[in-house]
Amino acid sequence: MPTAYAPAHTGRNRARSPYMEWAKCHPRVAHNLAASGMPAYTLAHFVAAGWVRLEDLELSGSDGYGYPPLQRAIADKAGVSPDWVVAATGCSMANQLAMAAAFEPGDEVLIEQPTYELLVTTAEYLGAKVRRFVRRFEEGFRLDPQEVAQAITADTRLIVITNLHNPSSALTDDETLAAVGEIARSAGARVLVDEIYLETQYSTPWRSSIHLGDHFIVTTSLTKAYGLSGLRCGWILAQPELARAMWHINDLHGVNAAYPAELLSVIAMRHLREIGEPYEKRLATNRQIAYRWLDERTEMRVARPPIGTTLFPKLWGDNSEAFCNLLRDKYEVGVVPGRFFESPAHFRMFLGAETPVFTEALARIGAALDHQ
Repeated sequence: MPTAYAPAHTGRNRARSPYMEWAKCHPRVAHNLAASGMPAYTLAHFVAAGWVRLEDLELSGSDGYGYPPLQRAIADKAGVSPDWVVAATGCSMANQLAMAAAFEPGDEVLIEQPTYELLVTTAEYLGAKVRRFVRRFEEGFRLDPQEVAQAITADTRLIVITNLHNPSSALTDDETLAAVGEIARSAGARVLVDEIYLETQYSTPWRSSIHLGDHFIVTTSLTKAYGLSGLRCGWILAQPELARAMWHINDLHGVNAAYPAELLSVIAMRHLREIGEPYEKRLATNRQIAYRWLDERTEMRVARPPIGTTLFPKLWGDNSEAFCNLLRDKYEVGVVPGRFFESPAHFRMFLGAETPVFTEALARIGAALDHQ
């Protein structure tokens, strides 16, 4: 596999994601803070809790537009009708299906900056003319509707936002999202909100932005907050006509999901509180440890969100790449270089590692900072 990465692509036949290549191929280290989703919740946990028996599983079964029990479970969770739900193989496929249905090749798509790289490369792959609006580090990466209003044009057909913001974990409230929605509506555009990290609110009551209007589209999955990446249980929430278009586009991709994953996803939906509780406690503990540690470090600045799985520190220098390499090669700590988020002075670090591992990783980052 290549170790140097060119721009995303120059045509559909050469589409690629530099970040995903790095994430899959970078050297593994003992203290991994390069993740963003909670560690794997295993099938053994399901069995030990008495939620599933081997004889309950089947290899084949569902062959329609969505497995009805899973459609109902997602709909109930989101507070919508099942015809607003499109099941997808993870949030990345959810984003691709949502974008493919929301604009045509050559249309303009307005995407936040910085953001998760796959949102930009997916829009480009689908033929969008991508424009950007800024989320500023100096403002804690908050979503500013005025920045959106200044960047949108009459040709914009979709505005793309992450909430929680990836990579900073900044939370955007309903009032702000509604303001962006009105800006979009005035231009004849929709708003796509990737809510995959919003699930880390766990026991705190929250409502999806799909309830802000028919011009909103929402994507998410069980991957990041619940450690259920292996189930690939993602979904889209959209008004029914648009949802049907997404189902038909999916016929060109995955056709049907793996049936055992659908069965296990329904079971997981019934037990999200039990699954999420230890993760919620771990994140709260590690966040307190991290913020106390950051109080002692003057070499970097960072927004301090109250929830989420990641932080996005900024070093005083212009580029974090050498520091990230030093962490990996000498201190056995993995973090994500900021270049993957168009922010080379930053790096993204994970809060969800086991607390002893996380504490040791911070000590090693401190040692690296001391010896630069």
